[in-house]
Amino acid sequence: MATRLLSFLSDIEKSLLAELSMLEGPPWETSRAVSYHQGLARMTLARRSTAGLESQGAIFLQSYVLADGSQCLKASLNWVASSETLVIAVYAKPQVNWHTEAASIANAWVSGPPASTESSEGSTHEVGVLAAAG
Repeated sequence: MATRLLSFLSDIEKSLLAELSMLEGPPWETSRAVSYHQGLARMTLARRSTAGLESQGAIFLQSYVLADGSQCLKASLNWVASSETLVIAVYAKPQVNWHTEAASIANAWVSGPPASTESSEGSTHEVGVLAAAG
């Protein structure tokens, strides 16, 4: 399970940097931290400016085993300028393409936070990704 956590985080990082490199402005930098024992990982994203690194947000990953014994990775996307959080779950199914799921999470972060409403300020929006619906 620990290998999946780190490789999935690396896949997200590669997809993010590929998408962010197409954007105008200063270069992006990432930093990562992984706790295999707890099944947690974090990647922070920052832009380099004349003032130094300016944090832009983070992606948190949690790896766990479901009651049926299958693996699940949950990504929590956060942005510095928003109190909104987007949560995406990826369930280990035979048909899942982990690279595609990582690219989808990267795309969701680059797209920015979900639109906030007055009644959901500070809320968490969950999006379940069922890789093998059917």
